[in-house]
Amino acid sequence: MSRMRESQMRMANFLRNPEEAPPPPGVEARRLQIYQDLIYNNIEGFISSGFPVLRSLYSDEDWHSMVRDFIDGHRCESPYFLEISQEFLRYLMERREPQPADPAFAAELAHYEWVELALDVAEEQAPPLCPVPDMAAAVPALSPLAWVLSYHFPVHRIGPGHEPSAASEPVFLAVYRNREDDVKFVELNAATARLLELVRENQGGSAAAVLAQLAAEMGSEPETIANFGLEQLAQFHHLGIVALTT
Repeated sequence: MSRMRESQMRMANFLRNPEEAPPPPGVEARRLQIYQDLIYNNIEGFISSGFPVLRSLYSDEDWHSMVRDFIDGHRCESPYFLEISQEFLRYLMERREPQPADPAFAAELAHYEWVELALDVAEEQAPPLCPVPDMAAAVPALSPLAWVLSYHFPVHRIGPGHEPSAASEPVFLAVYRNREDDVKFVELNAATARLLELVRENQGGSAAAVLAQLAAEMGSEPETIANFGLEQLAQFHHLGIVALTT
């Protein structure tokens, strides 16, 4: 068993970094190349398809160098191929040493793209659109397919030709999957982002109670916040971001 394990480890090390790790003895070079290409191409393909915008910002050389570093140095917590994108995000956020080719927003952009992917494959359903006779008395809840996010960079606008070099004011987004199963986003300001956070934390309170808490936190007139907030909740309900029950 020790010999078998040693052989397996040598093969694994070689496949992770074939340029530096020696190949296992007694295996034909042609067969080693088949395994090498199979492993790398599958992993690189999952990452490229999961992070298409990030991929578009790298040259081929820099991109493949990063993927090689991920394969060689990152120890995945999940054995599932479908979770490679999540593991690559962990690599960028926890292990990756910034390189000259890495934009300052790389980790945030990757997180945003991963959220879109996670929502696209999630099994939950968006809340139904239903009539609400008394919006203030309705109980708001955040859709299980809606994420309230904050970034230092405008990740939803980044792409070839638009690469900010420095962080901006905080960027607030609600990324969600609607009732047609399309993943969308809505730009928020600090107030609407906090409103959705309170809705996410809500434990059966009415919309009026949630808005009263928001007004207290902001030091604003309750009536002003109520008028603004009820309109926002109605819009979020229409989009499928918020569920309302009576």
